[in-house]
Amino acid sequence: MRTPPPEEIRLHPERNALTLAYGTQHYTLSAEFLRVHSPSAEVRGHGKPVLQTGKRKVLIKDLLPAGNYALKIVFDDGHDSGLYDWDYLYRLATEHDALWQDYLAQLAAAGGSRD
Repeated sequence: MRTPPPEEIRLHPERNALTLAYGTQHYTLSAEFLRVHSPSAEVRGHGKPVLQTGKRKVLIKDLLPAGNYALKIVFDDGHDSGLYDWDYLYRLATEHDALWQDYLAQLAAAGGSRD
């Protein structure tokens, strides 16, 4: 089943987060969270994900529609190759807490830093 697009996508004035609205549910995703969970090959790797570090202060530079199925997010660190389709965005929104804790655990295990 395909997830419909959010009814609203709001970029925060500070450009550090997006709020997605699905009916009465609203989810706020930080730019850092979106960047480290980019669906791009650079992040997902070729069979093995590449842990992203030093992204705490990354901002969203631009949001671009990709047809009727996805959102392209351009970050101020130059990253712009991931297409966040509606299914993936909804998963990031609804599974945020678990995905974030998993990321922090991976970062700690690797001795990485968010800064």
